Amino acid sequence: MKSRTQVILVIMNVLAWLVFVGLMIKAGAILISYGVSFKNPAGAKNLYMGWDLYNLSQSDFGHYTGMVLMTVAVVVLEAYTAYLVTSILSKIKMTKPFTMEVAKMMEKISYFILLIWVAALLHNAHASWLSKTFPGLQENLISLDFIFMGGVVFVIAQIFKRGVEIQTENELTV
Repeated sequence: MKSRTQVILVIMNVLAWLVFVGLMIKAGAILISYGVSFKNPAGAKNLYMGWDLYNLSQSDFGHYTGMVLMTVAVVVLEAYTAYLVTSILSKIKMTKPFTMEVAKMMEKISYFILLIWVAALLHNAHASWLSKTFPGLQENLISLDFIFMGGVVFVIAQIFKRGVEIQTENELTV
């Protein structure tokens, strides 16, 4: 019989895979609708989930491309972070949960969350600047909560590293 913790880890692994797949679908949908807007410029009126960049695409296609690619970059980084979470959840063993591999992967996740925050910050700055340059532009800002999440994951990664050290010391003394 599985413990409650093992069941929770399995459920979290399934949810992380769903998040990964959902984010990849979102990135693909944005790229496909962007591709459609090459042939049919009116496609930029409803780029993704009501995101209207038609005026921007007609005024400056370079900035339009930049907005779309920065959004896709943030979504792909989020998807890769979700993939790293699935990797961690599949590597954790209840018999020996503290491993250096898991601690390093958690630290890597914290760095990617920080990278997502930087990318979202750049996207929002670009969107704000464009909204002043092109009146009536829908900004579609990305939340900047990633810095807090990155910090929390980094702290947990450091705790995991210390757990690995304690676990190794206990194995040597027994």
